[in-house]
Amino acid sequence: MTGVVAKPTIASLRGAYTAGQTDVRSMLEELRQRALDHDDNPIWIHRLAQAELEPHIARSAALDADAPLWGMPFAIKDNIDLADIPTTAACPAFGYTPKQSATVVERLLAAGAIPLGKTNMDQFATGLVGTRSPHGATRNAVNPKYIAGGSSSGSAVAVALCLAAFALGTDTAGSGRVPAAFNGIVGFKPTPGWWSTRGVVPACRSLDCVSVFTHTVADARTVANIAGGFDADDPYSRRMAFAGFDAAHARFGFAQPEALPHIDAEHCALYAAFVERLPGAPEAVDLTPFLATAELLYEGPWLAERVAAVGEFIDANPQAIHPITRAVIQRGNAHSATDCFRAQYRLAELKRQVERVFERIDVLALPTTPTIPTLADVEREPLETNARLGTFTNFVNLLDLCAIAIPTGETTTALPFGVTLIAAGGRDHALLNAAAILCGEQPSETPGELPLVVCGAHMAGQPLNHELVNRGGYLRTVTRTAPHYRFYALPDGKRPALVRNDSDGAAIEAEVWMLPEVEIGALLRTVAPPLALGSVELADGTWANGFVAEANATLGATDITTHGGWRNYRARHASSRSAKPSRTSRFG
Repeated sequence: MTGVVAKPTIASLRGAYTAGQTDVRSMLEELRQRALDHDDNPIWIHRLAQAELEPHIARSAALDADAPLWGMPFAIKDNIDLADIPTTAACPAFGYTPKQSATVVERLLAAGAIPLGKTNMDQFATGLVGTRSPHGATRNAVNPKYIAGGSSSGSAVAVALCLAAFALGTDTAGSGRVPAAFNGIVGFKPTPGWWSTRGVVPACRSLDCVSVFTHTVADARTVANIAGGFDADDPYSRRMAFAGFDAAHARFGFAQPEALPHIDAEHCALYAAFVERLPGAPEAVDLTPFLATAELLYEGPWLAERVAAVGEFIDANPQAIHPITRAVIQRGNAHSATDCFRAQYRLAELKRQVERVFERIDVLALPTTPTIPTLADVEREPLETNARLGTFTNFVNLLDLCAIAIPTGETTTALPFGVTLIAAGGRDHALLNAAAILCGEQPSETPGELPLVVCGAHMAGQPLNHELVNRGGYLRTVTRTAPHYRFYALPDGKRPALVRNDSDGAAIEAEVWMLPEVEIGALLRTVAPPLALGSVELADGTWANGFVAEANATLGATDITTHGGWRNYRARHASSRSAKPSRTSRFG
């Protein structure tokens, strides 16, 4: 790939702009020429003409160059609205021209991004193959004999061929992850409801997610932090209560490779090799509840949601619909209201089983797909091939999980192989960090979390540590305070008191735990006087919220500063009691 920026990532483009190596207009022209080189591959449904680009160039130019997406070119799947540009969902007869962009697009535009066009897709986002389009099958970016994956085929290939810095897709059953795996890029699907779906043609409205394709996890994180957020005009938008886990020491789960259904031998071997490289002590997970959930999506009444979305249009315009798309959606008419409730009951049972799995692990790592078919394979067996591809993706939205597909290797024929990392809902930021670490990138701070300094009974292994763990807390750092504190054992013998003393202090052993912001209030209710939550200075000079004590805490307390920490004090106190069993200690 030639040009000033061969692989347009957010970081590489920003660097090129800052260094004066290129400008926005020159970059857009370079990308236009690249796109012309691939005109024989139906990647685009509508590429913006120069006159259509000009308002976006002007808007970006009016922003400060420090805007997070200033001058960043991106592509949009054609079921997501861009104002004044037709949305067709790969069905020209269905097309309309919206006056307003989808919420996620509006947020990206406001951050300085520049839209390049609308990309090809499986019609009405019904398919994982990328072949069910009247514009033709989008071909794989690595080997044109193979499928690109769907339904977000054009968006994934646009990124893989370096025609855009990033691209929006949608993901109901895997459409934002399968194409990423097949084209060797990153595909991030957030927890349902974090990113608004207002302005998106629905597939299954209660499950749909907007997703993003990028070259790096860092770019996926940047887009996520801009595109995500509550939208009061979207009934399915949620005020997310984010929680996390220690991404640097994530507890990984995996499936026994030999037990994976539908997987071919080479994908099985590549997955087994990936599992061997996982850090820590990964735990084997029974996939039964996950696979049972996956069956509900296309074998259960959720197909009726697709009928609710576009069924009337299909009935009125049957000739305008791809035959496979029509056949799949119309199967939804066979389900009754009773079927819907029974499926919801079953899903609730499966969710509870999966919740228990994520109590033991932080991240479930699975092959994104069990195989990669050729275009000829799909033509020969269109339904069976498509169904097979969703084996490890169909369950994710039904279970309210987040997921990211990352490239991890190649087959012997140089086709991309990737895995998907899956985490509980609301763990998006921690999941992105875990993915970044596995991809050799740097993690970042996790929004929605606060550091909490503890130095006593809430430390790891101590009696009250469960109050942090049960609220989604995890240990980030073992450290010491700045040398400005006195340390006291309270009369009840169960808790220490940390009191600031600038003139006669010492450094005290401490731990920094990360806790979801939404849990701080509940934790505060458990703090009894003379303890309180305040600010603690750490050894590196930074400050963080933590357990401190009121000045009157020293009354009746024992100064234990010389012990250097609660554990040392407790260990020596226990040793003293063992040596003198006949004496009664006031600490009990």
